[in-house]
Amino acid sequence: MITVGYEERRHCVRYTVGIDVGGTFTDFVAFDRSNNRVEAWKQLTVPGDPVTGILSGLVDKVDPAEIGNLRIGTTVATNAVLERTGAKVAYITTKGFRDVPFIQRGNRQFHYDMSWVKPKPLVDRKFCFEIEERVDAKGRVTVPLDEASVREVARKISGSDVEAIAVCLLFSYLNPEHEMRVRTILQEELPDLPVSISYDVVPKWKEYERASTTIADAYLKPIVAGQMVEMRKRLEEGGQTAPKAVIKSNGGEALPEAVANYPIHLLVSGPSGGVIASRFLAETVGAEKLITLDMGGTSTDVATVIDGKESFTTSFEIEWGLPVQIPMLDIRTIGAGGGSIAWVDKGGMLRVGPQSAGSAPGPACYGRGGAQPTVTDANVVLGRISPDNFLGGKMKLDAEKARDAVASVGRQLDMDVDETALAILRIATTSMIGALRSVFIEGGLDHREFVLAAFGGAGPPHAAELIEEMGMPSAIIPHNPGQFSAYGFLHASARVDRQRTMQMTSREFDIYAARSLMGELISEASTELNNQGYKNDLLVSCRLELRYLGQNYELELDVEPSLSSGDGSGLWDAFHSAHKDRFGFAIAGETIEVVTFSTTVSAKTKNPTLPSLEVATQEPVARSRRSVGFIDGRHDTPIFWRGDLLAGHVIQGPAIIEEPASITMVLPTQNLSVDSFGHLVLNPIKG
Repeated sequence: MITVGYEERRHCVRYTVGIDVGGTFTDFVAFDRSNNRVEAWKQLTVPGDPVTGILSGLVDKVDPAEIGNLRIGTTVATNAVLERTGAKVAYITTKGFRDVPFIQRGNRQFHYDMSWVKPKPLVDRKFCFEIEERVDAKGRVTVPLDEASVREVARKISGSDVEAIAVCLLFSYLNPEHEMRVRTILQEELPDLPVSISYDVVPKWKEYERASTTIADAYLKPIVAGQMVEMRKRLEEGGQTAPKAVIKSNGGEALPEAVANYPIHLLVSGPSGGVIASRFLAETVGAEKLITLDMGGTSTDVATVIDGKESFTTSFEIEWGLPVQIPMLDIRTIGAGGGSIAWVDKGGMLRVGPQSAGSAPGPACYGRGGAQPTVTDANVVLGRISPDNFLGGKMKLDAEKARDAVASVGRQLDMDVDETALAILRIATTSMIGALRSVFIEGGLDHREFVLAAFGGAGPPHAAELIEEMGMPSAIIPHNPGQFSAYGFLHASARVDRQRTMQMTSREFDIYAARSLMGELISEASTELNNQGYKNDLLVSCRLELRYLGQNYELELDVEPSLSSGDGSGLWDAFHSAHKDRFGFAIAGETIEVVTFSTTVSAKTKNPTLPSLEVATQEPVARSRRSVGFIDGRHDTPIFWRGDLLAGHVIQGPAIIEEPASITMVLPTQNLSVDSFGHLVLNPIKG
């Protein structure tokens, strides 16, 4: 239980610090409440030891005694799942259903690929057990729980190498009595093993999805719990005694102890910061439709912000066919980053990624032992990135090693160094275009209506070519793009999501039961926030997932916490209208099915605001010039420093704008303007 003193300290001490632990760099942003200033910096990530990178980055930057809150985005859960380094899990279910994680679904990723095989579950079949019990589709107990069968399973698990247990019983989302009793017995018999039950993790229908999510939670529990304890301990030993919060996949913050209990909520912890910051960016510049491109050293993440709202999903998949059904920001990830390695396949074709050089050894230009060419090396070869100004000059790059690495691939393709570097960047750009298009097409969105927000250290260098090739109207490069995700953590609110399936139809709708369930969900979420020290000014939003009877997929509808008056008829009119807006038609009089109730309770925290930038009174002045390679050849290009630019400045391409953690390229067919807050806006030259 967190005391009120925690909340008081969070608001009275000078700094809030956002930390994003990435595969290559750990990013830091400190918000100084005393003067509303924000400072950003980077530190190379220490592979396998993120806490050392955090402590090294904080030394001599911020006085630990003046930090009121550390907000940390972590990739521990993501990496454990992707690299399959999680715990050994035992799965316990209702008799007759042990093979659900292996049967999965009847659909397939590639319809005509006869060699395709289903993804391997996060549990071995030899550790899947059945127990005697049964609850029916109405939540009624038809077969009482046989406690002896549970204890027998516990004896089989005892002495094995199982490290965590997942329990998913049939229809337990309607009646969790058996699951809770199973957990109690397991804790008695196997007190050292953590237990995840589906009613706590994802109390929703769809048996396979619920099982897959619960197994994933158990798979992560020992690793995440251990790292959360270790992180807190080592940070405090290093003098960082401020309260720590971890950013969840839904964009909210939570205490390390809270996420250790439900580690599945950390799957997209780090990338969520960029989406949160983009929502603030959209509000600031008045962009109704924004698509984000967060390109770091290892991967690129894409998401949308429409009408001031992030896109959420409960249909995330670890890999195709392994679903995780928890509320999280809808972020698409591809393996394309500044550290993505260029290589030639057996067919003699140039490929880029998904392998990454990471931070050790890193790209060849880092001079840390890397010999394979990367996207960053290609940018150095073409003069887009200056070897003398990387990280504001704090890290010198080796241009010759970058050139040698790129040339090694060029010789295999019979191409010169510049041609090879351009080809590497073109392939990386094409990968990013594919990610953007998939989001547009699957969402039924028109790319011509969206502004591209490019950030991450490697995002701004590619923004100009992306909007050029896709025909998008403009791109915006925010402040501190290289640390933009960490900046988003400063804008994160404490947030708890709750959801539960209770099926009803418009013909037999119990408004009182519906209100009771929604009230219960709100109470649970509010209590969790109270326990984290957030007691005042809580914001509540509620949603229903509905569909026409017989459909396979639901449509989410925002509703008032009290739902509606009378028999709920207002819900049905709202659903017909929403269905027509989304799909182009509605079926008047058709029976509507209510599937899932969900609520979000959040607590706003004080966030930094952007001051207006001084207005320019004269033309911008370039600090230098150098030869830079573009698609149409090399140009003698003016180089500007972002800190010199003022509101109203306009720069005609070609040009390069440098800043400590990134560069922005302007094509000869584009211009760049600086808005009143200092954001860089790329636009094609009309005419």
